[in-house]
Amino acid sequence: MRVLITGGAGFIGSHLCDHFLGQGHEVICMDNLLTGSISNIAHIRDRRFTFIEYDVTNYIYIDGPLDYVLHFASPASPIDYLRLPIHTLKVGAIGSHRALGLSKAKGARFLLASTSEVYGDPLVHPQPEGYWGNVSPTGLRGVYDEAKRFAEALTMAYHRYHGIDTRIVRIFNTFGPRMRRDDGRAVPVFINQALQNEDLTIFGDGTQTRSFGYITDLIRGLDALLRSDYNEPVNIGNPHEMTLLEMAESIVRLTKSQSKMVFQKLPEDDPKVRQPDIRLARKELNWEPEVDVETALRLTIDWFRKTA
Repeated sequence: MRVLITGGAGFIGSHLCDHFLGQGHEVICMDNLLTGSISNIAHIRDRRFTFIEYDVTNYIYIDGPLDYVLHFASPASPIDYLRLPIHTLKVGAIGSHRALGLSKAKGARFLLASTSEVYGDPLVHPQPEGYWGNVSPTGLRGVYDEAKRFAEALTMAYHRYHGIDTRIVRIFNTFGPRMRRDDGRAVPVFINQALQNEDLTIFGDGTQTRSFGYITDLIRGLDALLRSDYNEPVNIGNPHEMTLLEMAESIVRLTKSQSKMVFQKLPEDDPKVRQPDIRLARKELNWEPEVDVETALRLTIDWFRKTA
């Protein structure tokens, strides 16, 4: 098959490039390198791989057939989408429109990378796909939350009106090799600080919860979703819920760091809880996570050490 991955030089996108090349497919990686990095794909030496530096908010032209279009282009960390609010909205709206238009023209199956952030600061716990969310459209995080919510609506409109074969994945917190050290999300920040014996920065009192999954489990879930016949949104994430303080303590223990915890003001609209209900993924995709959090942390810490 021939696969286009927008945002292919990003954390998740680069692992998708590896996955599809490993299956023997041709991969076109498209990224404007605003938050992605050439270093994430520098190891790829394959004649079936093409990198195109391009902003998907512009018209997308790809010569020849396409079987899959995977739309993963977007800032995904609060530090990035708060720094790039307008681009985040544009890539969620205009970029999704461009990618869907390409799928329509090529007759390709389309996968939208959505996010657990569509649930906002949830009032239902854990969060099933049928929950509509609790999002502030004018809050600081709204630029990301609403961009993804619009992208989901647009994807379903293309599916219903144009008959495009679409998939939507709502990705919960995922970590692993190739995350940026300055990513701004909890796991890479904590690991980087712990390895340097710096204070670990915890926002709020650390009792807010997240559910952390490993990158290989996510890639398996994405592959299963693409192969399925299910068009509605599907949660992919690890339902093992833990507080951010527990995550910080685990990282300090595993790195044997001398770091201490320091607490700072909780950012605006920061979710108090986050846990995926994955019953739908189990039923429709026969998927659930296989890598436990401690094993995932050891693998990620090893990568951070080797790339220091």
